[in-house]
Amino acid sequence: MVQRLLAASVHEGDRARRVSLPLAPFLTVWTVLAMNIASPGPNVLNTITTAMGSGRAAGLASAAAVALGIGIWCVGMTLGMAALFLALPAARAILTVIAICLLLWFASRYLRAAWQGWRGTGKKLAGRSGLSLRAAFLRSLSVNALNPKALTTWVLILTLFPVARAGAGDIALLCAGASAIAFAIHAAYAVAFSTAPAARAYLRAAPVINGAVGLFFAGFAVRLAAGLLP
Repeated sequence: MVQRLLAASVHEGDRARRVSLPLAPFLTVWTVLAMNIASPGPNVLNTITTAMGSGRAAGLASAAAVALGIGIWCVGMTLGMAALFLALPAARAILTVIAICLLLWFASRYLRAAWQGWRGTGKKLAGRSGLSLRAAFLRSLSVNALNPKALTTWVLILTLFPVARAGAGDIALLCAGASAIAFAIHAAYAVAFSTAPAARAYLRAAPVINGAVGLFFAGFAVRLAAGLLP
């Protein structure tokens, strides 16, 4: 009897450490996250201006800090949400409604930013010169940690992911993928927009990017709302 219990415990522990969820929820979260990361915002503008003023190496250090920050947010929020859903199963439906509201709020902000860009009232960029690799890394990490959009983004994202059924392997894969996506996007920005003309070209394209992201989030909100209907 004891041996069977020990064997069952070991089997359960091994299962929890493996990736047990299907690929679909990972792809959903990574897609939403990539759209949010790629769109113009405090983290993106910080990476671009760092690369413009202090060179590509500093820009890549900034990208590495964004990846670390995203990973920390992912681990902290995933474990917190898992505990919440286990303690209060009804919280998932409540947070889904909150997620719909956040998606619509994000959509309105991106569409407003797109409209301001088309009217020529968008942001102007100035390079941040003289930053060492360490200074660029710490600056980017602080921007990521203090960005209020990070908290609301992860509340939204984790309503799309079955955290209550996720094991350690699932959480590790989710957060590793999120960090890799964040680094890839920001590293691409650091390399591509490390000169002032390239950065200005990005800003000219920003209204189109913002508009596309706004429409994507609005559509996703409609999809979530449809899922709540009986």
